Amino acid sequence: MLMKKLRISTPFSQRLLLGRREIVISSSKTQFDFPSISPKVEQFPQFIQSRKLNFLRNDLGFSGRTLFSTEAAKKNSCWNCCNGVSSNTIPFLVCTACGCVQPVDQSVDFFQIFGLEKKYEIEGENLERKYKDWQRKLHPDLVHTKSQKEREYAAEQSARVIDAYRTLTDPLSRAIYILKLEGVHVDEEEKIDDVELLTEMLEIRETVDEADDSQALKQIQGQIQGKFEQSSISFTDAFQSRKYEEALAAIRRMTYYKCANEEIVRKL
Repeated sequence: MLMKKLRISTPFSQRLLLGRREIVISSSKTQFDFPSISPKVEQFPQFIQSRKLNFLRNDLGFSGRTLFSTEAAKKNSCWNCCNGVSSNTIPFLVCTACGCVQPVDQSVDFFQIFGLEKKYEIEGENLERKYKDWQRKLHPDLVHTKSQKEREYAAEQSARVIDAYRTLTDPLSRAIYILKLEGVHVDEEEKIDDVELLTEMLEIRETVDEADDSQALKQIQGQIQGKFEQSSISFTDAFQSRKYEEALAAIRRMTYYKCANEEIVRKL
């Protein structure tokens, strides 16, 4: 009997057999082998549905796109009302259908929590507004009438939002975090072997020790802040150019300038 094939792209990898009809689903394409006379192409969506495979239909009754797998669907649906969530609604911290707080999803990064583009330079006012909005929804005091399960979720989500906010509002922490998202290892305990930087830091420390009053300390503090901001700009340029070694060097300088500033604050 003559056979014809219909190939459809799909990310699944599975093989289904049913009598003389065979469906081979690979990671790159799906191949359907069926007689040219029967069954008709229009009958296949019902057949696929009976096999618990969901496809979005096109003119032929199929599409190269697929719905979430069972595991992914559970992860992207509310534990309380089972309402599904599409990928463009990340982060799924609170269900938009029933309002229930969801468990922490570690795959959602700090930038996604606040709906920010993953870049070093961010708008502080926008971050502050979204942080307060999440806290209003997640604060444990506001969910005290909820179930024990949801109160625990709210406490975990609130702690994560606070951690995300503190990380992104601090320029040095934000630089370290965004590099880690890119898969770049950042050794925060690394010993510095940059002679020029070490010499500069020794000079700053001596200047701070010799300062007689708060006015002199504030003047030194302003100079250090300027150096910190310049290093932050250097990091931005290096990160955008994907020059990660230069970005790491900028982080080392920012770390030392931040330590010097904290020392001055303690003396003021």
